[in-house]
Amino acid sequence: MVGIVLASHGGFAEGIYQSGEMIFGHQDNVAAVILKPSEGPEDIFQKLSDAVASFDDQEEVLFLVDLWGGTPFNQVSNLMDGHEKWAIVSGMNLPMVIEAYASRFSMESAQEIATHIVDVAKDGVKTKPESLMPAEATPVAEKAADDQSTGAIPEGTVIGDGKIKYVFARVDTRLLHGQVATGWTKAMNPNRIIVVSDNVSKDTLRKDMIRQAAPAGVRANTVPLKKMEAVAKDPRFGNTKALLLFETPQDALAAIKGGVELKELNIGSMAYSEGKVNVNKVLSMNQDDIDTLRELQSMGIKLDIRKVPSDSPEDPDALLKRAQQLVDEQK
Repeated sequence: MVGIVLASHGGFAEGIYQSGEMIFGHQDNVAAVILKPSEGPEDIFQKLSDAVASFDDQEEVLFLVDLWGGTPFNQVSNLMDGHEKWAIVSGMNLPMVIEAYASRFSMESAQEIATHIVDVAKDGVKTKPESLMPAEATPVAEKAADDQSTGAIPEGTVIGDGKIKYVFARVDTRLLHGQVATGWTKAMNPNRIIVVSDNVSKDTLRKDMIRQAAPAGVRANTVPLKKMEAVAKDPRFGNTKALLLFETPQDALAAIKGGVELKELNIGSMAYSEGKVNVNKVLSMNQDDIDTLRELQSMGIKLDIRKVPSDSPEDPDALLKRAQQLVDEQK
């Protein structure tokens, strides 16, 4: 696996390391190196050397630095002498770091990842209102995603094999947020995110926020349950690789019964509300939730209990047993 060093003036690298871990989970072979105000070039050179020495593979190393020509950059350049496979990318931002993490799933070369993440880092710079963006900076990927809408395609047209592909489905009270827009999207590589919710589909503000939260190149839609059932049968979505998001397991169960053919369902976040019990740090349940998840299991749906891709899945049977005990104690 390619080793990644995040390097900066001050605590920036440590902060972005923590942010990346919150979104994408713990990462092996990643180190944050900072230059403190009281330190000099020799100090950070030694820290960089120690970071590389801690990696499993010291042949493939990618350095993400804050500023081209700054001391961290210069000392990485000195360290690179004789290491032809290493690479440096400056202008480090969070989209760049997350993309670098995700790229290690499919790329084994530091230099290949370096080339790939530059455009992602640029696409991470956006404005609101969108009209403030320079015309030439409008991401081409967003236009391409808009062009994929089936609105202009006659009904009955068969695209590809005529069957929508579900690359990932998740129950998450927060729906589309950082862990989903970066971590899970990068890991599962959908070309469309579909939020399935009767409530959210009636909320213009939330729908707009979901659309804006989608990563570059991936279109986000919000549809009610009945609309999702129609989409599942629409042959115009044959080239669609969809990531589905549900607010509740009840919505997921209804969609599956309505014809959405899922084999696995990730349970990522279920917020606490009155009458529920905290089963772990991110999952709160009541009797209806437990019964719904057990019904999903009885239908052959595999429950994947984890927050981010790098987490180890929890045993769903053990978790439901613990949830039932807590609910019974509450009665």
